[in-house]
Amino acid sequence: MIITIESPGFSPRQKLLKFLQAKITKLTGICGEIIGGEVCLRLENSAIVENKTCRIRLFIPGNDLLATARAGKFETAIAQVIRILKLQISKRKTKKAGCQKKYRNN
Repeated sequence: MIITIESPGFSPRQKLLKFLQAKITKLTGICGEIIGGEVCLRLENSAIVENKTCRIRLFIPGNDLLATARAGKFETAIAQVIRILKLQISKRKTKKAGCQKKYRNN
């Protein structure tokens, strides 16, 4: 699986990159269909404290999953995005299982 990380305007610390890799690796354990992903870490120029944004797009055959979150720390934003993606994956699995069950009954 190939993960592309973009961080325009700054270079993230190695510790942050390892944290991100670990979180995305856990997602591949939940959904084995993930082909790759794109991560964008961005610092917003604003007066509010929550100026760090994380956007993750996962490439899955049929549908891509996308989630975005903003927080005061990148680690918090990443954790929020991963939580959203886990919900999307579980909904996708439920929907997929429902479709398979529907077609088996016919």
